[in-house]
Amino acid sequence: MSIGEKIKIHRKKAGLTQVVLAEKANMSRSYLADLERNRYNPSLDTLTAIAEALNINVSNLLDDEEKEKSFEPELTEKDEKDIQKELQKMIDGLEGKNGYAHFNGESIEDMDQEDRELLISSLENSLRIAKRLAKQKFTPKKYRD
Repeated sequence: MSIGEKIKIHRKKAGLTQVVLAEKANMSRSYLADLERNRYNPSLDTLTAIAEALNINVSNLLDDEEKEKSFEPELTEKDEKDIQKELQKMIDGLEGKNGYAHFNGESIEDMDQEDRELLISSLENSLRIAKRLAKQKFTPKKYRD
């Protein structure tokens, strides 16, 4: 996420207009608008003035953590059903002599209850992560905010 986008996000979180923030940071509204549109790279003094006007640390405008937190897709009811359906297919594939996997020479049926539950929860967790990553990757940017 660019510095301009971060300035805009923090300005909106603070409930300020460009005019008000520009006055507080002692700059013109048009210059602030240009910063938010990434037309200029602000100096450290400018970033400090903006951060003070927003009552945040300058690091909030520089860190990349905001990007990671900005869009974390939630799983819908349909996603949950799809995960359970795929999980059941995987479990069915592991059961019986014709199952496509064995762990330490044991099929899923030969495992004790604790190992079986651990394997199933690991598979389910992997499916959830994969589904979220796919949603994050393929959700258009205009729907992320």
